[in-house]
Formats: sequence, structure tokens, C-alpha cells
Amino acid sequence: MSDTVLFDVTDGVALLTLNRPDKLNALNYELVDRLLSLLDLIEVDDTVQAVILTGAGESAFSAGGDIHEFSRSVAQGVNAAVRDFVRRGQRLTARLEGLPKPVIAAVNGLAYGAGCEITEAVHLAIASERARFAKPEIKLAMPPTFGGTQRLPRLAGRKRALELLLTGDEFSASQALELGLVNKIVPHEDLIASARALALRITRHSPLAVAAIITAVTRGLNMTIGEGLLNESEQFGRMVPSHDLTEGLLAWKERREAHYTGR
Repeated sequence: MSDTVLFDVTDGVALLTLNRPDKLNALNYELVDRLLSLLDLIEVDDTVQAVILTGAGESAFSAGGDIHEFSRSVAQGVNAAVRDFVRRGQRLTARLEGLPKPVIAAVNGLAYGAGCEITEAVHLAIASERARFAKPEIKLAMPPTFGGTQRLPRLAGRKRALELLLTGDEFSASQALELGLVNKIVPHEDLIASARALALRITRHSPLAVAAIITAVTRGLNMTIGEGLLNESEQFGRMVPSHDLTEGLLAWKERREAHYTGR
């Protein structure tokens, strides 16, 4: 089994660690495929209610795609480059964005290129004070390919995103916070504990309601307001026959803690 991604579950929270520290956790094809397979397992595992994604080592969350590997795909031509590199990367970021369980990036160092795109795609992100970000693809004479031209403008606004995309300049954790790329910045030594605390603040609630909110928000970003409101209504409708909604309402009336089953 590949060890490019480490996998641990504690108290219903999965910790996924990108594990190529000697390569600054660059995303080679093996790592991406391993991460996708783990996300498939997590989605159907009822014992896992949230995910934290971080990088091994002290230097990097992920420095981006593995340039040596994807350059070989580029050398094979358009079809190979798009199939092996672009589609694989876009499948990963879409999978992270669409997972019906909250995914929290714990950005422990460099988050360049695809590492930044993962941060853009996940639902929530906490940055170490040491975190640094960049959209350096322009320096390789290419655009971002894992969704960065689409998600960053939605987070930061068109002009601020274009400045970062067109210059390739590095930006700090505080700038990432201002842009809406991360939720907060914490001392480096507190990063994983802070991510776990955030995860547990979420997992105390109904997993069905959590999934409904994630789905409504993620889908709604690409809809008109009317379509988004219909989507919101549909997500609520899915909750109406559930045990969790009945239990949540009853617990509120009885002034007690709710006990959710995810059913």
C-alpha cells in the first residue's frame, strides 16, 4: 500500500498527511491517486465525520505538482498532459470540495501551486503562522490547472486573484486570511490541535445537516440565486423525514442535548 498519504482516525476525525517531505509534499500521480482512494473510503465510513488534511515535515503543506513527473506528460503531447495531469488534479480538488463531510486544511508551511489550489477547494482552512502561499504557475509559462483560475477569483475577487495569478508572487498567511483563503492563523505548534478543535465543533452536530449545508453551499456557488434557493429547499426536504431533524427539534423543546444517529 502506498505511503504517500498517511491515514489516521481519532474521535471520528480522519487525519490525512501528504507524505513526501523530502519533495516538499509535491503532488505526484501516486499521491493524488492514493488521496482520492482514501476520500472514497472516508465518504462511506460512518465512523469518520470530518477530515483534516496537512503536510508531513516542517517546511511544506505542498509545494504543488511534481514538475519532473508532469513535464514527462507534457512531452507526450496535449492528450497525455490533459489526461494524466489536468484531469487528475481537477478530479482531486472537485472531490475535496464536494465531499459531504467537512474537510479542513491545516496549512503547515508552503502552499504553492496545487497546494494552494487544494486550500482553495477544501471547506475550511487553518494556517500556521509559518504558512506561505503562491500561484507560481505563470513562471512555468502555464495557467493553474487544478481549479485555481476559477476558485481563487470566487474567494478573493477577480482583480485580487488576477494579481496573484499573473505575477506568481508569494503571499503571507495574513494576506491569505484577508483574501478569504483561510479561516484563521494560529501558532505553528497549535495547528493540528486547532484543526481538531474546529472539526469537533462541527461533528457535535447532525452529520446529515452538515452534509446538507456543504452540498447547498458548494452547488449554490455555481447557480443563480433562484436556483440556489431551490437547492437549499431540496436539502432541507431531505432532512424532514430524518431521525436527526426529529431529534434536534425534540431536544430543543426538552432543553437537553441532542443525540444524532446520522439517519
